Amino acid sequence: MEQPVSTFTTDAQHFLLDGQPFRILSGAMHYFRIHPDCWRDRLLKLKAMGLNTLETYMPWNLHEPRPGQFDFSGWLDLERYIGLAGELDLKVIVRPGPYICSEWEFGGLPAWLLKDAGMRVRCAYPPYLAAADRYLDEVAKRLAPLQITRGGPLVAVQVENEYGSFGNDSAYLQHLHDGLRKRGFDLLLFTSDGPSDEMLQYGTLPRVLKTVNFGSRAKEGFEKLRAYQPEGPLMCAEFWNGWFDHWGEKHHTRPVESAAQALDEILSCGASVSLYMFHGGTNFGLMNGANAAPGPRYQATVTSYDYDSPLDEAGNPTAKYAAFRDVIARHTGQAPAPIPAATPAAAFGKVRLHESAGLLEQLDALSSPVESAFPLSMEELDQNYGLIYYRTLVSGPRDETRLRAPQVHDRAQVWGNGKRLGTLEREKPGGALPVQPPQGGLRLELLVENMGRVNYGPELNDRKGLPGGVLLGQQYLMGWTNYALPLDNLTGLRFAAGLPEHFPAFLRGGFQVGSPADTYLALPGWTKGIAWVNGFNLGRYWKRGPQKTLYIPGQLLRAGANELVILELEGLRKAQVELRDTPDLG
Repeated sequence: MEQPVSTFTTDAQHFLLDGQPFRILSGAMHYFRIHPDCWRDRLLKLKAMGLNTLETYMPWNLHEPRPGQFDFSGWLDLERYIGLAGELDLKVIVRPGPYICSEWEFGGLPAWLLKDAGMRVRCAYPPYLAAADRYLDEVAKRLAPLQITRGGPLVAVQVENEYGSFGNDSAYLQHLHDGLRKRGFDLLLFTSDGPSDEMLQYGTLPRVLKTVNFGSRAKEGFEKLRAYQPEGPLMCAEFWNGWFDHWGEKHHTRPVESAAQALDEILSCGASVSLYMFHGGTNFGLMNGANAAPGPRYQATVTSYDYDSPLDEAGNPTAKYAAFRDVIARHTGQAPAPIPAATPAAAFGKVRLHESAGLLEQLDALSSPVESAFPLSMEELDQNYGLIYYRTLVSGPRDETRLRAPQVHDRAQVWGNGKRLGTLEREKPGGALPVQPPQGGLRLELLVENMGRVNYGPELNDRKGLPGGVLLGQQYLMGWTNYALPLDNLTGLRFAAGLPEHFPAFLRGGFQVGSPADTYLALPGWTKGIAWVNGFNLGRYWKRGPQKTLYIPGQLLRAGANELVILELEGLRKAQVELRDTPDLG
């Protein structure tokens, strides 16, 4: 049945839906961070809180994992996601990028861009524009038919994302804007930036709706917006009602009262709003991003994207949900809907991992060797994510000297003749290890973990591995064997009964489930690594916290036997984990 065509425009003060004032009350919720079987449940909860619009980013890196190869299936079926929102009478805002930030790996940009040694992202660099245009061609094929002007729920599309905090290439922004129009987007286009002069001067375009992003001081933010946009509806396109975590930090929360008061201030200004986040979800797999500015310190984002949002990581309403529902009801004059019930999680108990497979002993089961003079980066090896292994031979005997890697991206374990020498970390620049090659020489091995590409700021071109080479004293070491270890296919591993003799190693065990339900994987006594359940990559764990458990959606489990595989990189006290009914985010 053909849907009625509508209009969504603006006047001097309002958004207009079919000519009538319409306040956008939106919640950010990313389909790629939520199991698709949960989408409808989360959308119903969004509507029950009083919101009328869904907002989502699009991750280019997942939708085009290899140049020219697109994926919009399963977890990435955006058309289905938007369709579900439309069925519930929700409007939809999409922010397709190409860059999205979002504490997501490389800000959503695909890692394969960096195989070009001269790559310059987010500007009018021709190879970057060609790749972005190819991606946006595919986006338009799928989204243009869903526009409100064609009977769909899609009311607005963002041009790039917070560009004013990155660069000043207005020709690039204009290229993206004009490209969206040429591809058939005849709906509302907008930009969003922080409420500061430099951001609003360079992140915006003439005659394109400007919005601002902030977490507090709404009046000040909108006053700055009015200096650059005297007329048009006011909108906070990202109201930061919580925050995200880095490894080694304290878990971030925002008091309910503070967040509710800030939301009330936004709505009291007569403005529209999008809650960032309404429901954060999870950085499943190896998709977390990282920060590296200001200064040299690198900080990787944790697996959880709970964000202290109105719905927690498992989709359950929090105290913030209730407070926001009340604020919204007060401003809309509509009676609030009942707060949805929480979905109980299950404690499936302790799981013993009784089989193991040493990583370094099974390199050939996971990859093929590539020889090179200097260590190759992941991108040079056509690898996007995971680990990379390097091996070379050093002559001896030599006096003790210092081993350095000028650029460790991001964490390297080092062995000499099979003995662990230590760890080099990007978080601790300038680190070095004492090395004394013996008579007969030294077999030097480094296992480097990509802990997430930088997603914000000037250091986006974040190539992984050892892009600066390796120095022993003042001498560059050459003649390397490289193994790309993307960890996207573990079927070739050969497990044997018993614990590993040394680490890194994969461990495997099974557990029984009567009725599948959400649960949380706790790893007391484990150090650092990655976990899979029934072949699905849950993400990373690290004893430094703050996150202490990994969320497992019940939809990943099956009645009966289930398999758990864990790659422990550094060592453990006991090959046992626990499936609990409560999370521990620190």
